[in-house]
Amino acid sequence: MKLAEALIQRAELKTQCEQIVSRMRSWVLVQEGDEKGEDVDELAMVYESKMEELERLIIRINKTNNSAILDDASLASAIAVRDCIKAKIVAYTRVKESATPNDRRRRYSTSEIRYLRTTDISQLQKKLDDLSKQYRQLDVRIQACNWNTELL
Repeated sequence: MKLAEALIQRAELKTQCEQIVSRMRSWVLVQEGDEKGEDVDELAMVYESKMEELERLIIRINKTNNSAILDDASLASAIAVRDCIKAKIVAYTRVKESATPNDRRRRYSTSEIRYLRTTDISQLQKKLDDLSKQYRQLDVRIQACNWNTELL
């Protein structure tokens, strides 16, 4: 199995586990006189089984990421770099959004306080554009590696 296929399977298992938990929560309490729709204990056993499968798969994915090489470093290192770039994009996007006046700030009278930007939004946007480009380029290389690497 390719690493990319394992990542798809991991996402499916996570979704299945979330759905099982939701079903358990739906049937943990029933109105007096009503019958329960599903047995929470049986659902819990299915959940535990899926979680064990997910755990084994995650361990294999992590081993593969640590041993696969991308750009003279481990794939795990490339993923860490990509995740940090994404975090920067999110942070700078929030800063940029904070610099954009919302309805509350736009409506002021001459007796109220005006808000002034303290940073150059065009420079911030350029930084965001550069980070987004770095993210896309690295993500493409990571995805290619995922499809070319066998799962350990």
